[in-house]
Amino acid sequence: MKYAVEPSAIKGEALIPASKSHTIRSLFFAALADGESTITNPLDSDDARSALTAVTAMGAMAEVKKSAWRVWGHGGDVKYPSEPVDVGNSGTTARFALSMAALGRFTVNITGDEQTRSRPMGALLDALANLGAQTSGTNGKLPAKVKGPLIGGTTSVDGTSSQYLSSLLIHTPYAPKDTVITLSHLNEKPYVEMTLRWLDKFGIEYKRQGYERFEIKGGQRYKPFKEQIPGDFSSAAFFACLGAMPGNEVSLLGLDMGDSQGDKAIFEYLEKMGADVSIGKDKITVKGANLKGVKLDLNATPDALPAMSALAALAEGTTILGNVPQARIKETDRIAVMAKELTKMGIKCEETPDSLIVHGGKPKGAQVTSHGDHRVVMSLAVLGTRAEGVTHIDRAEAVGVTFPNFAELFRNCGGKLTEMK
Repeated sequence: MKYAVEPSAIKGEALIPASKSHTIRSLFFAALADGESTITNPLDSDDARSALTAVTAMGAMAEVKKSAWRVWGHGGDVKYPSEPVDVGNSGTTARFALSMAALGRFTVNITGDEQTRSRPMGALLDALANLGAQTSGTNGKLPAKVKGPLIGGTTSVDGTSSQYLSSLLIHTPYAPKDTVITLSHLNEKPYVEMTLRWLDKFGIEYKRQGYERFEIKGGQRYKPFKEQIPGDFSSAAFFACLGAMPGNEVSLLGLDMGDSQGDKAIFEYLEKMGADVSIGKDKITVKGANLKGVKLDLNATPDALPAMSALAALAEGTTILGNVPQARIKETDRIAVMAKELTKMGIKCEETPDSLIVHGGKPKGAQVTSHGDHRVVMSLAVLGTRAEGVTHIDRAEAVGVTFPNFAELFRNCGGKLTEMK
């Protein structure tokens, strides 16, 4: 599918879909619990469905309805899946599924789509092996085989992706022995805090020394729960950036500023660039202004890079989106991909190993591609509203990974977007 985006003024409200990160975590916690859990307002997207497929393949049962998903957990008694567990495009699901597979006593094959098979998994596979599992991967990537049992013990893990640590934190309470995990560094710290908040809800015993050392008591279990999933700040970033453009105004609904999601920092970024942000009890309103280039540290918020780079293309001066090396190992190398596609639209960009430098200018409509990355699709659509001429975005179906109704909300706010085969 392709999007054709024409220049337009934006004004309106957008109900932001539920958090992908919380939805996937809730599914794995529910699958590990012994009994029936209810997840209300889940994100029903491709990535969430991949997580649902993975946990049910390994023994959980689920009933899916529009407003709530009911999950009957296996209590840590992972069942043997008769077919390889396909995690689709979901890197989070891949990493969480590897650790869940390590709780079983048989070999589980885990694979994914082409993009996910290109993403690094070796650090997690090595950590699981140190804790008792048998693991093998294809050059540290999917497809991979995992055989338990996970026993516990001591391991170190690479912190380039926070998902490695979160995966271990979620599953090591089910190991019979205590587990000690050490890290030399950690990117994306808010995602680990999100995982720890879930552990706290369950009363899980653990000790930590900052982000360098975690000790998790073994032999623990999760209780069934009922949880409502809050709105997704990573998805909200696109409509927030639309609102920040001169003359625009967007109100975002369904967000909880008290939640642990790191991407709520997007509103601080927009204020630094000159936009007007008003945070109310029921909505957050962003009003456009003449934007100026800034220097931002995106280490805690790598998913914000595509949206912020699109907005930076309209700012006066230069914007540095820095300290975000992990952006290169997402669904795509987002630093390289955004530089390439913005350049097609007439915007000068530079790359460093861990940053994207964008020189503001006057974007022009062009034939661009998402490279199959949902956040790239939406970022290019955002910029297309202020480009001269029509912007054609290839592989736009990727939005279904996290934001299935993006086009509908985009048009409701005044955006001129046509979907084409």
